[in-house]
Amino acid sequence: MDLLKRAEELHHTLEPHYNCCQSTLIPFAEELGLDHQTMYRVAAQFGSGMRRGSVCGAVTGGLMALGLRGADSRTAAEFQRRFKEAAGALDCAQLLQNAKERGEDRKAHCDRMVLTAAKLVEELTGVKEN
Repeated sequence: MDLLKRAEELHHTLEPHYNCCQSTLIPFAEELGLDHQTMYRVAAQFGSGMRRGSVCGAVTGGLMALGLRGADSRTAAEFQRRFKEAAGALDCAQLLQNAKERGEDRKAHCDRMVLTAAKLVEELTGVKEN
């Protein structure tokens, strides 16, 4: 399974809607044989920065995926550092503001955040997809 393509596929699914956290987390959960619907529900309230513009759902989904892969707190901190370096912030509200200032469409921006997070999880855990 190509985890990046799966994350993108989920984020592009219209019904049901997959938020950034769900789209980032579920491919890694499926890889381990975890129940798709359960993971969908677990990550449901982490989209849109925990529904309040706080930490980006792609970041929280990435942190959950790191946990599933057994990553330690040092790896989680490195994930956050790299994400912030790549995206410019960790909070959804700031990321969306930055995207708006660049003239970037919200959907394209969120797609990019999901792929950034999923790619970082793969890089940091040493598990590469073909």
